[in-house]
Parts: sequence; structure tokens; C-alpha cells
Amino acid sequence: MAEVKAITGQMIYYYMVCPRKLWYFYHNLPMEDTNENVEIGHLLDENSYERSEKHLNIDNVINIDFIADKGVLHEIKKSKKIEQANIWQVKYYLYYLEQKGVTDLKGKIDYPLLKDTVEVVLTEADREELEANIVPAIRKIVDLVAPPVVVKRNMCKKCAYYDLCYI
Repeated sequence: MAEVKAITGQMIYYYMVCPRKLWYFYHNLPMEDTNENVEIGHLLDENSYERSEKHLNIDNVINIDFIADKGVLHEIKKSKKIEQANIWQVKYYLYYLEQKGVTDLKGKIDYPLLKDTVEVVLTEADREELEANIVPAIRKIVDLVAPPVVVKRNMCKKCAYYDLCYI
């Protein structure tokens, strides 16, 4: 097998949501371009916080939605339905930047439709979880020859990859 490319923030998010979705994404089977829920998220991102400089791409590994205050990076999300995935994506951004020497950052997840914000801090336990469990698990999943087995969840019906899993 080929060596796994860099672990991206989106890969962290997909791992938390569904390992099968992660595998499809990594193996260049994009299904989200035509998904209505994804399109709503893109529109929300484009039309929220318009005065902020947005989409700060770092090394093609992380893509920060915007930085408004010094030392606070923001991620815009539509819903809290999979909040742990949102939180871990931001924690990974903080971790990645820390590895590059950028420290003392905090993260915020903005939910404009809900008029809510969640603060995210990277702890030592989070660093250990990323290094010992999450990143190795992602590498193992994307290195598989075929996608992991389907694990049916309530969110599957709205997933862009639904057809690949169930039809």
C-alpha cells in the first residue's frame, strides 16, 4: 500500500462521523458536490461573517474558516447534530498549528443558524488521543483495500454517500 498522505482536518471530521465516509473521501469518491445539505453548509459559510478573511488554507492540510480575534480560529457549522466531529476537527487544527510552532490558540465553532458558539481548547489528553488513537485509526482505515462495513446510523439517510452504502 502507498503511504497515507497527510491527515487533513476534513479527514478527522469524517472519521468521527463515519469511517466508511472517510474511506470514500480519501479514495477520491466525492459525492458531496451534489448533496443539498452540503450545499446549504457552503452557502452558510459564504454568507456568514462576511467581513472576516476566510478560508485560510495551511499546507493543504487544514482550512480554517476564519480568524476574527487574535489567537482565535473559527469554524462555521450548520448544526450541532454531530458536534463531537466538529469539536475534534477544530482540536486537530489547533494540534496541527501547534506542531508548526503556533501556540496559545483557541478555537470556536460558530453555529450562525442557531446563534450559538462553542469554545474549543486543546488539552494534553486531546493531544494524546490524536497521536495514540485517532491518527493511527485514520491511517488504518484509508489503507484498507475496500471500505469498512456499513454501520447504520440515523444520520445515514441525509449523507451524501448514502447511495454508495445502501444501493
